[in-house]
Amino acid sequence: MRLEKRTHNSTSAMLMAPLGALLFTLLISALLVLWAGAPVGQTYALLLQGGFGSVFALSETLTRAIPLMLTGLAAAVAFKARLFNIGAEGQLYVGALAAVAIGGLHGGSGFDLPPVLLFVLMMLAAALAGALLLLGPALMKARLGVDEVVTTLLLNFIVLLLVSLMLDGPMKDPSAMGWPQSVALHGELELAKLIPQTRVHSGLLWAIALALGLWALMKYSVLGFDIRAVGANARAAAFAGVSVNRTVLLVALLSGGLAGLAGAIEVAGRTGYLTLDMSPGYGYSGIVIAMLAGLHPLGVVLGSVLVAGVQVGADSMSRVVGVPTYIADVIVATALISVLVATLLTQYRIKVK
Repeated sequence: MRLEKRTHNSTSAMLMAPLGALLFTLLISALLVLWAGAPVGQTYALLLQGGFGSVFALSETLTRAIPLMLTGLAAAVAFKARLFNIGAEGQLYVGALAAVAIGGLHGGSGFDLPPVLLFVLMMLAAALAGALLLLGPALMKARLGVDEVVTTLLLNFIVLLLVSLMLDGPMKDPSAMGWPQSVALHGELELAKLIPQTRVHSGLLWAIALALGLWALMKYSVLGFDIRAVGANARAAAFAGVSVNRTVLLVALLSGGLAGLAGAIEVAGRTGYLTLDMSPGYGYSGIVIAMLAGLHPLGVVLGSVLVAGVQVGADSMSRVVGVPTYIADVIVATALISVLVATLLTQYRIKVK
């Protein structure tokens, strides 16, 4: 058996591929639900109801989708240029750390600045921290040929140790009764709520605006063309006059900045302070979402809402039918593999000899 390139891609096959991937995902998940001894129909109904069935459920889904959108965008733009950024989790935390360092300065010269200016500085610091964290691996890849998958992944653990050090040291909140958390942001720096009495905040508008901006950048700008050219074939792009190393470094700054902003927006919009367990793996989930969206910025927005809905719905579903919440991770992972295989089969056919 071998794979043979198709001479042309059928439109019907392109449309049927996502549907087939969805059906396969539901089938595999249904088998696991049956194995857990729960009714499949009721489980899926509770999953949807828990994620989208009420104003509260939808608000929780949108709240969880905000950091997923930003880390998904960070992964999508990096992967588009074949810069495999696996370090969005660390970049998110270092962005949150920078945001708290600027916005958590109670008293002193920090609050001599107007709150609007201090908020802008806080967001810029978070984006810069995330960008610089990814710039190092990008430079090592461009100049020394070091695999960025390894360096960005290892930096995640280094950043978590740094955050733990800061939360137990210089940035520890003295009023937290020994709990390792940072000082809180000033109230004027927190993001406004979009829906009263819910946790949905204006960071959702930030994430959607950044997705639209990234889509326009990729589609209409010279830099977007360079990114797509480098991702398609770096040697051909260099032959055509594109500076591959420059493009990779710019992509690193953009990708790391988006992940750093995810940390700042999560602190300013939801928690108000930084803890070591602030992220349940948003950086890694962003990679899955970017792949599910086909690296399309607008697809990342939709994919983030769907993945967040599955995760939120799994929490409420588990309490009713007793299926472990890990079924959400299985659904997302199976969907990713199914979409990748379905996309592959639209471009190649299996040849049997």
